[in-house]
Amino acid sequence: MELRHLRYIIAVAEEGHITRAAERLGIQQPPLSRLIKTIEQEIKVQLFRRVPRGVELTDAGRTFLDGARATFANLDRTLESARRTARGEEGRISMAFTSSTAFHPLVPRVIREFRETSPLVAVTLTQGSNAELIEQLESDRIDAAFFWISIAKLERLVFHPLLEEPMVAALPKGHALARGQASAVLSLKGLSDETFVVNRQRALGVMRDAVFAACHAAGFNPRIGQEAPHVIWTLPLVAAGIGIALVPASLQHMNIRGVAYRRLTGRTQLKVPLTIASRRGDTSAVVRRFVDLAKRTAKNFHPN
Repeated sequence: MELRHLRYIIAVAEEGHITRAAERLGIQQPPLSRLIKTIEQEIKVQLFRRVPRGVELTDAGRTFLDGARATFANLDRTLESARRTARGEEGRISMAFTSSTAFHPLVPRVIREFRETSPLVAVTLTQGSNAELIEQLESDRIDAAFFWISIAKLERLVFHPLLEEPMVAALPKGHALARGQASAVLSLKGLSDETFVVNRQRALGVMRDAVFAACHAAGFNPRIGQEAPHVIWTLPLVAAGIGIALVPASLQHMNIRGVAYRRLTGRTQLKVPLTIASRRGDTSAVVRRFVDLAKRTAKNFHPN
């Protein structure tokens, strides 16, 4: 039995007359009558009985009609679900961020907007280091991730630039350079005598590299007092008075007690790139839709 046969049964049932059903279907009445009889013989059930003004359903026919309508309703739902999936409006995505990118307001804004506009997409969130998330992307365990990384040359991944984040000086409260107005600006060259706390990550360590490059451009080599596993862990060390750190401005949202922040000036603008990475050639419409949303949102992003 074909789907069109179910349509014939539904048309005859709704019209209550084979000739009118044939006209509605655009076929001749005799072939439709023969087809109805063939279907009844095939399923060994009488679906219609003749009445003076046409035909009417038997009890078995009404059960068959309910099932036929349910079949088409389910088919319509399946087709619409497939169309939504093709548009990236239904499915699943596993996204991630590093511990420090999570504090940039763009990241939660993109995730929130995606969830609001894609309620039929199941979203899984996770967090990890640069190395961990890159490995998870390459092994297909996550689909997209936010990084403080520039356009890295990794064969399986594509890094999409979103925006550049200025870095600020994080100082222990009570430090001579932290006195005065919070809006005060420091010269990077004026930090040459300070002890620095830096993140230990060297693999794809864009932030660490940016700090060293900016200091060199300002005419000095930073004196390293201690290294932290990740940039976010430099702040408790700063609060403990071990040294100062240069961190993305968005980390000020952490409000760690004992740390003061100051903007920087200098010939070299100290900034780090916020990017979103996905697998090269990923065919998932959901992933493409999420990455496109991130790029669109970043283009119109204003932090305040």
